[in-house]
Amino acid sequence: MKEISIIVATDKNRAIGYKNRLLFWLPDDLKRFKALTTGHTIIMGRKTFESLPKGALPNRRNIVLSRKEDLFYPNTEIFHSLEAAINACKEEAELFMIGGESIYRETLPLATRLYVTEVDTTAPQTDAFFPEIDLTVWQEKSREFHPADETHPFSFAFVDYIRK
Repeated sequence: MKEISIIVATDKNRAIGYKNRLLFWLPDDLKRFKALTTGHTIIMGRKTFESLPKGALPNRRNIVLSRKEDLFYPNTEIFHSLEAAINACKEEAELFMIGGESIYRETLPLATRLYVTEVDTTAPQTDAFFPEIDLTVWQEKSREFHPADETHPFSFAFVDYIRK
């Protein structure tokens, strides 16, 4: 069975963004994201793709979901439904859902693994949120704490969940 993984960083209120921007700039979180997703397929919504500073992420198959017709972005594949995108990835061992809010809500029931960065703060301005993680469905597999330091203004934890 194909692994469908979600990767996300949230604040204490499960906020993930504001005005189509990430809430936090945490170098270790970005390194983890790159290490986990490089060589794999990443699936994202159109707004998430448009928020990427340099377009398609290198060394990954970039899939964008959008209902808009005649959409084109360099080095991406466009699909009009999550089902169509997943069906086009039959050979992939693991797919990574990288946002935004509506993609997370749609894929959470299908996901087999969650890679969550829990940031130990509440962002002052937010408008996008990750769904609640139901602990009757998900089991925490690992937790790695990172204290605040000179490059990370907040402490955070890498928390991995697997479906029960």
